Amino acid sequence: MYESTITQLMLAMIEYDAPDAKRIQHFIKVHNFAATIGKNESLPDETLFILESAAILHDIGIHPAEAKYGNSNGKHQEELGPQEAKVLLQKLSYNQNQIDRICYLIGHHHTYTNIDGIDYQILVEADFLVNILEDNLSTKTAISVKQNIFKTNTGLLLLHNMYGI
Repeated sequence: MYESTITQLMLAMIEYDAPDAKRIQHFIKVHNFAATIGKNESLPDETLFILESAAILHDIGIHPAEAKYGNSNGKHQEELGPQEAKVLLQKLSYNQNQIDRICYLIGHHHTYTNIDGIDYQILVEADFLVNILEDNLSTKTAISVKQNIFKTNTGLLLLHNMYGI
C-alpha cells in the first residue's frame, strides 16, 4: 500500500515542480537518501512512510516563497510549505495523523535544534547529504554539520563515504 502511495506522491510532486529539473532532482535525491537511511536504521513501516513522504515534499514551499517574498529562504519554505503539502496529501488520501506529522517535518526541515524524532533527524541528514554537494559547502562546514547534526549510523557512514569526513 505505502509503496504505491509514495509513487503517486512522487509523480504529483514532479508535476508540481515541472519543468524545474534541478528542484525535481533535488527532492528525488533527498528522498532516496532518506529511504536508504530509514530502511537501514530499521524504521517501522509507518515512520518510514511519513519520512519518505516528507522527503519528497520537503521543499514544496519554494514556489510560494518566491511568489510571496521573491526568494526561497529556508524559513519562508518552512512557513509556506505545509499548507501546499496538505493539499497534495489530502488528494492522495493520507490520514490526518500522517498529514500533521509530514507538515510538521516540512515546517521544520531547516530548523536544526530540538529535532524530535528519528524521521526528523533522517530528513535533515538526507537534505544535508545532497546540499553539501549542490551548495558546494566547504569541508569545514561539512565537518561542522557532521559534528553538530548527524546522529544516525547510516547517515554518518554515507557522509564519510561520500565526502571523506
